[in-house]
Amino acid sequence: MLSQRLPTMLPLFLFMAHVIIMATAEPPLRPGYYSETCPKAESTVRKVMKEAMIREPRSGASVMRFQFHDCFVNGCDGSLLLDDTADMLGEKLSLSNINSLRSYEVVDEIKEALENVCPGIVSCADIIIMASRDAVALSGGPNWEVKLGRLDSLTASQEDADNIMPSPRANASYLIDLFSKYNLSVKDLVALSGSHSIGNGRCFSIVFRLYNQSGSGRPDPTIEPKFRKKLDKLCPLGGDGNVTGDLDATPQVFDNQYFKDLVNGRGFLNSDETLFTFEQSREYVRQFSAYQEEFFKAFVDGMVRMGDLQSGRPGEIRKNCRVVNSRQPELLSDAWRKRKYMSSG
Repeated sequence: MLSQRLPTMLPLFLFMAHVIIMATAEPPLRPGYYSETCPKAESTVRKVMKEAMIREPRSGASVMRFQFHDCFVNGCDGSLLLDDTADMLGEKLSLSNINSLRSYEVVDEIKEALENVCPGIVSCADIIIMASRDAVALSGGPNWEVKLGRLDSLTASQEDADNIMPSPRANASYLIDLFSKYNLSVKDLVALSGSHSIGNGRCFSIVFRLYNQSGSGRPDPTIEPKFRKKLDKLCPLGGDGNVTGDLDATPQVFDNQYFKDLVNGRGFLNSDETLFTFEQSREYVRQFSAYQEEFFKAFVDGMVRMGDLQSGRPGEIRKNCRVVNSRQPELLSDAWRKRKYMSSG
């Protein structure tokens, strides 16, 4: 996560509007996209995700977050996965991702498995969408049908990631404004924040809450006292910022405990707890804390809407999710035209 800032440049706002428009202007994504070209695609992704989560339980939460960090920056195009090159600074080392996102190797394993089953067919962008869904389902959360048919981007932008992605210091008002630029509602924001039902956060992201909230030199008064003592011990002033703590009381189970914790002043991140202290989002927190099925439904709706964000730029099916294929421009154009035809078929 990065220090809070408002994207102030007009081109950035124009681009975000373009992403929203293209979500409806491009050939529509659809369920079962690979039913003929790679019928084992979804089962292969699920199998590798299950194995990865058995090996390292935290990988579920890590992979699930790829969808947020990919789709918000130039649409759901797999740009997040590209490694830096001599002439391109990608998104992995952006302020929102460095020392935060992990488990890229799980996507590599999924891609390798898919290339063995049906080479050159399944995009890395679609892998993120499927793997995010599977991470939730395998953690005890809802399962849903995903829409597929994305292309992989030809580039990535660290600058765009820095300008767009929110900070753990962000408040609900800022987040509501950001989400609205992607046609995502307050309810979507609160439900999608429930992704923090699983996983961990770093001390780096909360030391300001514990010792200098809003420059006051004092802790955030909304933190429940016993919980604050626990966090003080975990994250002492001047301690290791990379030490991690649980984002809710059941960090390996996707449930509505996250919202119950927010109601009780036990949110780990400022951007989480502020959802309850802010009037416009508070009632959704209360609702989801009381009714898990309503949270699950709203979360699925939000994930599907977020997955619809597309940039409209030409792309390809990467052979390796970390690097762009070496192809002639005319072949890229042919792949683009073929993909549009398949999407409309």
